[in-house]
Amino acid sequence: MGRIGLTTDRLVRAGAELADEVGFEQVTASALARRFGVKVASLYSHVRNSRDLKARIALLALEELADRAASALAGRAGKDALTALADVYRDYAREHPGRYDASRFRLTPEEAVAGAGRRHSEMMRAVLRGYDLTGPEQTHAVRLLGSVIHGYVSLELAGGFSHSAPDPQESWSWTLDSLDTLLRTRAAR
Repeated sequence: MGRIGLTTDRLVRAGAELADEVGFEQVTASALARRFGVKVASLYSHVRNSRDLKARIALLALEELADRAASALAGRAGKDALTALADVYRDYAREHPGRYDASRFRLTPEEAVAGAGRRHSEMMRAVLRGYDLTGPEQTHAVRLLGSVIHGYVSLELAGGFSHSAPDPQESWSWTLDSLDTLLRTRAAR
């Protein structure tokens, strides 16, 4: 441990905070070293490089999101579960825009196995079980939901809905209602 108490966990959490402040793409070992007032070399006994730091921030963000989602989904099914899960992602992105970006960082297979990505997939599939979708239909639905939720959240964060009516919350509710209708219709086939 360094003279200022550097640890891997402390660096990753500070990196996540930095990502929320300046954007995930701006997070580097150099920027983090400046935050702690140390030389970059001081970080290398805790993280290998900027890419390793970003992967660790991504894993932290995925874990935080999975914990929130698990709590929000407890005891819910159908549209209620769909809305709860979507709202977790949207709320997290608003509270932690840099971490949200980090959650989409491309991880190596080894990093992915160590992370909460599987939990996200399992929760999404649990939501879809409420619609009686199985096999390839469920996989298509997972991809659809991920695309719509991420697309909406990304456009909203970029200010894409801030200059027109109706309110983005109305459109969000309409979108989730439409997804619910689509999933129920597909399941009825």
